[in-house]
Amino acid sequence: MTPAASLFSHVTAMTDDVGLFEHARFDVPSPEHGYCVDDVARALVAICRAGTTTPGGAPDLAAALEVADLSVDDPAALGQLARVYLAFVAAAQTDDGAVVNRRGSDGSHRGPATLDDCWGRSLWALGTAAARATDLSEQATALFARGAVRRSPWLRAMAFAGLGAAEILRIDPGRTDARALLADAAGAVMSAGRRDRWWPEERLTYANAALPDVLMAAGDCLHRDDLTRRGLSMLDRLLRLQLRDGHLSLVPVAGWAAGESLPAFDQQPIEAATLADACARAFDLTAEARWADAVDLCARWFLGVNDAGVALYDAATGGCCDGLEPDGRNENQGAESTLALITTIQHASRLTGSGR
Repeated sequence: MTPAASLFSHVTAMTDDVGLFEHARFDVPSPEHGYCVDDVARALVAICRAGTTTPGGAPDLAAALEVADLSVDDPAALGQLARVYLAFVAAAQTDDGAVVNRRGSDGSHRGPATLDDCWGRSLWALGTAAARATDLSEQATALFARGAVRRSPWLRAMAFAGLGAAEILRIDPGRTDARALLADAAGAVMSAGRRDRWWPEERLTYANAALPDVLMAAGDCLHRDDLTRRGLSMLDRLLRLQLRDGHLSLVPVAGWAAGESLPAFDQQPIEAATLADACARAFDLTAEARWADAVDLCARWFLGVNDAGVALYDAATGGCCDGLEPDGRNENQGAESTLALITTIQHASRLTGSGR
């Protein structure tokens, strides 16, 4: 009998002693495409959340999301994954705090050091590890401090970095570098675009909910009710835009602007995951059930409650297919998609166990 997949089964299968392979052909890792900080950082966030965001454990999660036979991940194995991922992020960071995103299958770094999304995601992961993983905290805090002095011209990179700063401030509210970074991330979102528009960009693109998420995080940590209100308002509009006949119809990979038709494809798991992140924070700040209900919709999107009526979750592997298409799904199970599934399930499990 084939053992039941655990939540991190496919991530474990995609990981070697260097890092997490970016792509897969169906459920088989594709080493030839190498690794990237973007995905390894996502994985470190998910691992560090594993012990703090699923109080009911895997059986509770299975009942909440109608996913049968999820087995419990071995904490020691998850700890080893976390150490691999932290070492990968550390090796990618340069002395001035920038980050080299890509690494070949031979272990060599490829490309320049940048302040792109990989920089922001690395700080998100480092802040999360510093706050939630005791055995990694000292190293993660030092690496965060090195990267936190930099600023990116890219809105989402700043948002991701700000979310890492918010994690640091959960355990050390007096950290001036984290407070400054979070304030600057929120300021970047608030100052972008036209004040008479609900969204700071001309069109929705990717990981959209990270922008209201960082505003809410800043409002909470910096005691700025104006930022919290703005974040909640943006998230409300974003959520309502993506609701269709009782399910989520996500902004497609090509983005969306007013006047364009919906539903549209390909729809990407990262959109469901960032929306779940933001809605979970909105619930924590407001205790309004509608935000927890939205997290549930995000989880159910992965399970087939979507525009194509097709599940992206693969119960046999624990992986997630790479995109929702008009008549089905992209059958490849890459790292980004699988981690989007995992983090969404973590939120849904926690909120189901919260007694709402």
